[in-house]
Amino acid sequence: MKKNLSLFIIGLFAYFLLTSASCINIAAVKTDQPLLEKIKLPPGFKIEIYAEGVDNARSMAWGDKGTLFVGTRNKGKVYAVVDRNGDMKAEKVYTIATNLKMPNGVAFKDGALYVAEVSKVWRFDKIEENLETPPAPVLISDKLPNDQWHGWKYIAFGPDGKLYVPVGAPCNICLSEKEIYATITRMNPDGSDLEVFAHGVRNSVGFDWDPKTGNLWFTDNGRDFLGDDSPNDELNQVTKAGQHFGFPYCHAGEIADPKFGEKRPCSDFTPPAQKLNPHGAALGMTFYTGKMFPAKYKDYIFIAEHGSWNRSTPIGYQISMVRLENGKAVSFEPFATGWLSEEGKAWGRPVDVLQMKDGSLLVSDDHADLVYRISYK
Repeated sequence: MKKNLSLFIIGLFAYFLLTSASCINIAAVKTDQPLLEKIKLPPGFKIEIYAEGVDNARSMAWGDKGTLFVGTRNKGKVYAVVDRNGDMKAEKVYTIATNLKMPNGVAFKDGALYVAEVSKVWRFDKIEENLETPPAPVLISDKLPNDQWHGWKYIAFGPDGKLYVPVGAPCNICLSEKEIYATITRMNPDGSDLEVFAHGVRNSVGFDWDPKTGNLWFTDNGRDFLGDDSPNDELNQVTKAGQHFGFPYCHAGEIADPKFGEKRPCSDFTPPAQKLNPHGAALGMTFYTGKMFPAKYKDYIFIAEHGSWNRSTPIGYQISMVRLENGKAVSFEPFATGWLSEEGKAWGRPVDVLQMKDGSLLVSDDHADLVYRISYK
């Protein structure tokens, strides 16, 4: 009882700091977008602007009533993006929270929006009915580490009803005595029963569940300073709770770490389901289950590659796809490219991918401050 009262008081006090609703009428925002013509897609696909003025747009989640919620990493804000007339282009962007610490993660369940900061998870009840005047947030958990290095989070509810929350390594390469680092954790919607679900995960900022098996698949960013082409980022599959995916001992399933590799061999760990581009910064991912795209794309995994930050030749800055056969990854190839110029300069950086009800895909871009829509006809 005392714990619940304390959490309520903390949430009420934080309300005045965290919520500062404002609204941008997108019709009043004028953005020249000739660079969209540079995006290359397979025949029949097209890309358009779904929402602009979404400053530092990162992870995305749908509300039950069709509101698109978008987190940020550098701006401390959470947005609600609204398309009221159904023309597949948002008209308004509400700022429903401010002054948060890297509120990258957003998830939605039972009418409430969940927002993950670095060390806390908040819940905004009945948020879709109150976009103009957001409710006081309820503190769900403050038990997560406060490290900013890989501290921003992607969150989502699993088929088991639990909230999955990754906790990245607080370093480029290190071995922490605290079990919670370099993991994917899960908790009940009220924040109780926090537990480690997967170990050896350096920094996952995107995951989804296989619609056929119910298994969790996640992207993981490889360590830096082992060269341009080593190690690969990873796409991993969790087939049972408690699996270990190698960090910091082993990278990409076969590369022993120069510092920690002697402690445990790569054979001790679950190898990647698919190697991705080295230093491509694979972030958000989703299983495609829609009917708009051609049938061959059914159950493909689409992945947003944010792009390398210190590779001598930039790589990533694209949407990639992984094809599955009988539950196994069999190919990895680009789907949408062009955010990186031939001169190696990026005008956009994809962060997350999210399927719309009609089967099109949304893509967030924290560099161009946009949300795109990719459709097929």
